[in-house]
Amino acid sequence: MSGPREAVVERRTSETDVTVRLQLDGQGRATVATGLGFLDHMLTALAKHARLDLDLACKGDLVVDDHHTVEDVALALGQAVDRALGDRRAIRRFAHAYAPLDEALARVVVDLSGRPSAHVAIGFRGERLGTVATENLEHFFRSLAVTGRMALHVDLLKGENDHHRAEAAFKALALALRSAVARDDGSDVPSTKGVL
Repeated sequence: MSGPREAVVERRTSETDVTVRLQLDGQGRATVATGLGFLDHMLTALAKHARLDLDLACKGDLVVDDHHTVEDVALALGQAVDRALGDRRAIRRFAHAYAPLDEALARVVVDLSGRPSAHVAIGFRGERLGTVATENLEHFFRSLAVTGRMALHVDLLKGENDHHRAEAAFKALALALRSAVARDDGSDVPSTKGVL
């Protein structure tokens, strides 16, 4: 894929209304509004460190709780990554990254294989970060892997503070994605199958 790698995804359900505009080869600019301050913070960090340009807006049923918003934002973002990658020709495909935040250290390994699989072990200690349930932050990574059609391993190696744990994980994801989506010198699909 030689042109701009970008996508627009709209996901509308009875629970949420999500719009994502994504440019893979961006500058790390983000405009994010989900109604969940902590999620906005994590998505802004993701865009910044992955060097994605991201415009993302979600109106969700926050009167119920944060689950549908977090899940549908991840599903729409993953779908945007998938669409922007096209046939995944001439990308690095595999990547890993470590990111510290003070005492916390996270590792993310990604394979843009076309086959969704997720292992997420962050081990939050509390139930919430701001207005976001910590279990839903782990669910974010799983949902992203499904529609992004990637194998994704997220492991928190150490850390005491839940905010630091979460932010280290999102930043490690950003760095791994930045490397995995990078254009490679080749022109073929990076698979012995010939397709991803």
